[in-house]
Amino acid sequence: MTPAYIIVLIAMVASWIIQRRLKSKFEQYSQVGLQNGLSGKQIAELMLADNGITDVRVISTEGRLTDHYNPADKTVNLSEAVYSERNAAAAAVAAHECGHAVQHATAYNMLKFRSAMVPALGSVSRFMPWILLAGILMMQTTKVPLGIGIVLFSLTTLFSFVTLPVEFDASKRALAWIDKRGIVTPQEHAMAKDALWWAAMTYVVAALSSLATLLYYVSLFMGGRRNN
Repeated sequence: MTPAYIIVLIAMVASWIIQRRLKSKFEQYSQVGLQNGLSGKQIAELMLADNGITDVRVISTEGRLTDHYNPADKTVNLSEAVYSERNAAAAAVAAHECGHAVQHATAYNMLKFRSAMVPALGSVSRFMPWILLAGILMMQTTKVPLGIGIVLFSLTTLFSFVTLPVEFDASKRALAWIDKRGIVTPQEHAMAKDALWWAAMTYVVAALSSLATLLYYVSLFMGGRRNN
């Protein structure tokens, strides 16, 4: 078993652990009602208004932890629980997603870079798995397909790392706003900060997992070259 393969396995286990921890944290903090009684929808609309954003809609989306900001149609999509509930977890998520809307409105450079990568990655994601598979199967005859697959996979890895400052900045904006606006008490602020930290860790592990997988493919490529 190669070191790169071991790293991939470790990353997979770490991802599973953090996902479980994140789910546990959100369930825990969802039991703590906000003293101000505001719902996630109301908090999102208030943060948008405070930042002078009038062209973004706050809508409800199905699922759990499916919250996201869509820059294409300018919508803050909140999962059903976050949209209607009035607790520390909902406040954290709603403000975080509005943090992305603020990034968009202020032309935050890393968000612009990330958004510019999306169209290309949409095409890459459709073909990359097949190219990598073909590259592995053809290693004994040619390394070209695997090399192409590695280049394409490196783009997805870059995207995962570009995502990190975007997510951390959105959380920073969210926490600063809910504190300044008095949306949460000090105890609720600590819960919101903790929930967003665990959410951010999912992106960190995803980026490291992508890097580990990239190194695994590179090790296959280099090993095949030495064998030739």
